[in-house]
Amino acid sequence: MPKIELKNVYKIFGEEPQSVLPLIKNGATKEEILEDTDHTVGLDNVSISVEEGETFVCMGLSGSGKSTLIRHINRLIDPTEGEVLVDGVNVLEFNEKELLELRRHEMSMVFQRFGLFPHKTVKENVAYGLEVQDKPLEERNQTAEEQIKAVGLSGFEHQYPSQLSGGMQQRVGLARALATNPGILLMDEAFSALDPLIRNDMQDQLLELQSKLHKTIVFITHDLDESLKLGDHIGILNDGKLVQVGKPEEIIMNPADDYVAAFVKDVNRAKVLRAKTIMLSPEKYTANGKGSGETHKVLENSFIEEFLPLVLEKRSVVEVIDKDGNTMGFITEKELAQSLSKT
Repeated sequence: MPKIELKNVYKIFGEEPQSVLPLIKNGATKEEILEDTDHTVGLDNVSISVEEGETFVCMGLSGSGKSTLIRHINRLIDPTEGEVLVDGVNVLEFNEKELLELRRHEMSMVFQRFGLFPHKTVKENVAYGLEVQDKPLEERNQTAEEQIKAVGLSGFEHQYPSQLSGGMQQRVGLARALATNPGILLMDEAFSALDPLIRNDMQDQLLELQSKLHKTIVFITHDLDESLKLGDHIGILNDGKLVQVGKPEEIIMNPADDYVAAFVKDVNRAKVLRAKTIMLSPEKYTANGKGSGETHKVLENSFIEEFLPLVLEKRSVVEVIDKDGNTMGFITEKELAQSLSKT
């Protein structure tokens, strides 16, 4: 069962959204709806499924519906029509108390502008969610210190947000989100306000934490490189419509339309595509008459950039193996050339 599901979600902003819904279902565009009815389409029949422990990245240009989508998960926004399920339960049916419990215990949100309390220290900010949960002071302090250490801010516990850099403030925001041990992390353009180098460090920090914690993360961004780096699956929105969902390599290799193709055309494929994505099966490799020659073994999850220089220098064939050393497939110069071609 998926951890999070949105099923056929429509969101229309305006005074009479229900009256506009039939127009959308009959194929009217976002621009037509705005011009004819003065309503704005936020989401147009969007369905997503996020498995427990995965990072689902939703990306698109400004106004595509990314932030509208993520705010449906914790019901900061309710849909005009559709279902929002967490652990198979439709949260739209929750009363105020049930919704509050969901937000306090099951979900945390990390914002673009940090959202820290300026009058509280780093430790107090990190412990805030636990204070809301009425946890004992000793437990709050211990957990806060553990999370501060986890994000690399030991020694800054008694500093105030104004004394920290932007990157450090966002680390505090991440630590605060993790302190309540939520199953779900909602990250809305969390790193977008940071300088490129700091942003890259925060991405690495998140990947490191996720490798240990296995949270279910929904991450919103307008940056393709960030999507490809962080996402187990990527959903691409355009004018409120979900135009493609897939693994990073699927998005790169098989863009669904011209909009997606324009996003991915300048991507360095060697940094994104893995050996297992482009390999030939052993049977196909042998059938093609390529069963001889020097081979070089690489793990199935290796990126092309890791073994490309060796192949070019040695003219060797790549044997793709799993973690137990079993042969999964083979890669020749031809497969490499095809996978790196952008035509």
